Amino acid sequence: MLNRVILIGRLTRDPELRYTSNGNAQARFTLAVDRDFTNQQGEREADFIPIVAWGKLGEIVAHNLVKGRLVAVEGKISVRSYEAKEGGRRWVTDINADSVKFLEPKGGFSSGNRDDSSSFGDKGNNFESSGDDGLDEVPF
Repeated sequence: MLNRVILIGRLTRDPELRYTSNGNAQARFTLAVDRDFTNQQGEREADFIPIVAWGKLGEIVAHNLVKGRLVAVEGKISVRSYEAKEGGRRWVTDINADSVKFLEPKGGFSSGNRDDSSSFGDKGNNFESSGDDGLDEVPF
């Protein structure tokens, strides 16, 4: 079986960094991903997808990403449920990030310097510089 997702979008707000009771970092943010089509008014709509990054990746994301930043996220879909206080079952769907690729520099694209693309992930949590803006290296 396969549970894999790759998304490219912009952060809707700054990531929120929290630590679990055992000290594990957890960064949460929402990614706005454009749909491939326009609505009846000719406007492009977006899906707003909750992302969770754990451990060192969560700390890196929280300290380096801000609202509006373009990123690629690779991870797994996680669906869980709980009993609401007022009764009834609630379902929550998140993407648990395995890696996050920063697709533009902190200040947005600049016409001169285009080598600020970086990748972070659980495959060693290493910093990797791609040497370009990363748009030619979409991971699919």
